[in-house]
Amino acid sequence: MEVRAVAKYVRISPQKVRKLIEAVKGKPVEKGLDILKFMPQKAASIIEKVIRSAVANADQNADIDVDSLVIRSIIADQGPTLKRFRARARGRGTRILKRTAHITVILSDKST
Repeated sequence: MEVRAVAKYVRISPQKVRKLIEAVKGKPVEKGLDILKFMPQKAASIIEKVIRSAVANADQNADIDVDSLVIRSIIADQGPTLKRFRARARGRGTRILKRTAHITVILSDKST
């Protein structure tokens, strides 16, 4: 049995999120949350929030034992990019890309 949670339009680059994904993928939920708690990156708190949301989703299902959940996969896809301009010399402007991410967390039982 698997449970998922999705955070959409998060204002962080998916590239920055993907750096932290490998640290918690495949680990039990408690251990993964402990690892993320001590990481200084902004993405760590965002991933932690999505994992807690997935655990809450699993808690609503009577068939799933919340204590035996494992982080099966975390996917960071690119969302829409906000395009902004910054004034430069001689009346020019340069484009600034403010990237967003869609983060999907999939938890499953240890048995599967």
